[in-house]
Amino acid sequence: MDLIAQLEAEQIAALGKNIPDFKAGDTIRVGYKVTEGTRSRVQNYEGVCISRKNGSGIAGSFTVRKISFGEGVERVFPLHSTNIDSITVVRRGRVRRAKLYYLRTRRGKSARIAEVTNYKAPKGAEA
Repeated sequence: MDLIAQLEAEQIAALGKNIPDFKAGDTIRVGYKVTEGTRSRVQNYEGVCISRKNGSGIAGSFTVRKISFGEGVERVFPLHSTNIDSITVVRRGRVRRAKLYYLRTRRGKSARIAEVTNYKAPKGAEA
């Protein structure tokens, strides 16, 4: 392991976050810490993960898309952000692409993603 990867692994271990195994096509619920004035609360953001960037490294991020009041809303979350309280996989999607940007132009039935019913977590990862 080279020095940079070793430093990244130490930083990720120091954060102590439990990040589930998810990929593009999965519907996920992100509990994000929102601060309003002096009070802080956790707000859930649930949608389809349409992309992941930079893997699971310290600079990794993922994009979640949801439909809110008939309007498509996308949000990019840093994977190891201190503002992320929890990440929960709601359902696993069966897709053949790593980036699902084509969903931006789809509406209704054509925007649906088939669900994986026989998912097995890769070795060394929690589901």
